[in-house]
Amino acid sequence: MPTPGLDGYAPPWLKPEHDDLAELARDFFTKQVLPHAERLERQGHPDREHYLRAGELGLLGLSVPEEYGGGGGDFTHEAVLLHEQTMAGEGSLGLAVHSGIVTGYIRHYGTEEQKQRWLPGLASGELIGAIAMTEPGGGSDLQAIRTKAVREGDDYVISGSKTFITNGGLADLVILAVKTDTTQGAAGISLIVCEISDKSEGFRRGRLLEKIGLHSNDTAELFFDDFRVSHRNLLGEEGAGFYQMMAQLPQERLVIGVGAVAAMQRAVELTVAYAKERTAFGKPLTGHQNTRMVLADCATRTRASRIFLDDCIARHARGELDVPTAAMAKLWLTEGQCEVVDKCLQIFGGYGYTTEYPIARMYADARVQKIYGGTNEIMKELIARVL
Repeated sequence: MPTPGLDGYAPPWLKPEHDDLAELARDFFTKQVLPHAERLERQGHPDREHYLRAGELGLLGLSVPEEYGGGGGDFTHEAVLLHEQTMAGEGSLGLAVHSGIVTGYIRHYGTEEQKQRWLPGLASGELIGAIAMTEPGGGSDLQAIRTKAVREGDDYVISGSKTFITNGGLADLVILAVKTDTTQGAAGISLIVCEISDKSEGFRRGRLLEKIGLHSNDTAELFFDDFRVSHRNLLGEEGAGFYQMMAQLPQERLVIGVGAVAAMQRAVELTVAYAKERTAFGKPLTGHQNTRMVLADCATRTRASRIFLDDCIARHARGELDVPTAAMAKLWLTEGQCEVVDKCLQIFGGYGYTTEYPIARMYADARVQKIYGGTNEIMKELIARVL
């Protein structure tokens, strides 16, 4: 994964199989998805066919055991896939959620029957996965969710709404955070897997949200009005949902960090190439001291971020990534992404503000990184608690 300032550096967890995976993923994104980028941006969501093609190539469910149709790898393989997606500039497919988050919940907390029922479809792309925590009035305060699931015989009856749901427009399978006991706080939250379609009684998709960035990735509102789901779809035990989410959030934040560092790396590569070609006052931009100083800062921040990220990935692969360190990674890496992309855009001048240049889209896409997965203000609170 070379970039200026990173030449000769290889992540300590990298193996030849990761290089092969990177090549396959790079080829898929650049040759099969990116040619459709303008159309995908206009329609506001990815093509279902691209999920199916990714499944055919073995790019979905890389950390899902082979007996459930997955790749039999671990998080390092997911990290390579997400790195290559960002480096390619492909932003439509919600793989960070689909493979990086949803499959992990089912692997860790699902029964054998649930794993057999859902993981093969997620790995093949026949099912598109989402996780729905956030509510219109809740934000990062997961304990305050109001969506309720009331047990009636063999079913749960669910009422409530969710918003800012990545993959919500296409999802067939949603891990839903609900209150199964409204008299309790965190202990009253459960996770229920909902199999949904536009024909599901009691379920409705809201509008695809218009965002300042990530235009081709669907983000939707979801509404449940006496939606019935079998009690067999409860993930783990009733009342364990909040603790399950807390246990899985470090990986979610690491997923965000992978995208942040890849974006920094791509921004530096694009800007170095542009600065060598663009001239001002009779010489290339790289001939001006200010440009060189800015690029030096960005390359240094990228290298330090890459090494921090790789340490976190290695810890996570060993099962040793703790909540505060994951919060530090999410905080520092996304702040770095926004800073580096902003500085790089400035070197492009007016061209950097036009969407025909990738750096402009990267600038708009970066901002949400400091919001989802828990805002960076929440990350600071998590870190401060252990100091």
